[in-house]
Amino acid sequence: MLDDGLQFRPASAQDVAAAVPLIYSSGPAAFDFVFSHDRPGQAEAFLHFAFDQGSGEFGWRNHVAAVAGDRVVAIGAGWDGSLSLRFTLAAARQIFGFFGPLRAWGVILRGLQVESIIRPAGRGEFYIGHLGVDPTTRSRGIGARLTAHLLSLTPRQRCPNAVLDVAVGNPRAQVLYERLGFTVTATRVSKLKNRYGSVGDHRRMVLPLERA
Repeated sequence: MLDDGLQFRPASAQDVAAAVPLIYSSGPAAFDFVFSHDRPGQAEAFLHFAFDQGSGEFGWRNHVAAVAGDRVVAIGAGWDGSLSLRFTLAAARQIFGFFGPLRAWGVILRGLQVESIIRPAGRGEFYIGHLGVDPTTRSRGIGARLTAHLLSLTPRQRCPNAVLDVAVGNPRAQVLYERLGFTVTATRVSKLKNRYGSVGDHRRMVLPLERA
């Protein structure tokens, strides 16, 4: 565990250089499958563009930074499922802005395919996502503490359940979430693969917030 110097604060536009690699690390294969349209590394470049825009699922306003001293050591996001449509529209604007009107349609199609495996949150759900911890500070409990902090931000009158998705190939993360009270409610098998990324099978996990 880190000492009590670890603090949580809303992310800012100035966090982009530290935050984007951490967001990308939360699901590199899925990000590459969707956003690497015609060259490697394009997914991270898009996330940089979208984070800097500020709005939507990928924008800096949707994220919380875990900071030790003046260093961002982890990033994460939690959002009300009622924002899903608004976030979809923001993502579409960002995709068209980054990729242009011709290439954007392929990106959007791949994004919809991934949503059949990693489904958006619905009304009444608070979605936890984009959790990434700096490799030099892993195994110190930062991920668990950041997740607990995000859960504390849940608007419980509107969202009685917190939800997240974890890759079947990441059992350590699943164990972490189980310790926080999440349970697996569904496993979705993926056959999504292209030359840039392969989306693995994922498990949806749910935490009734009356138990949190």
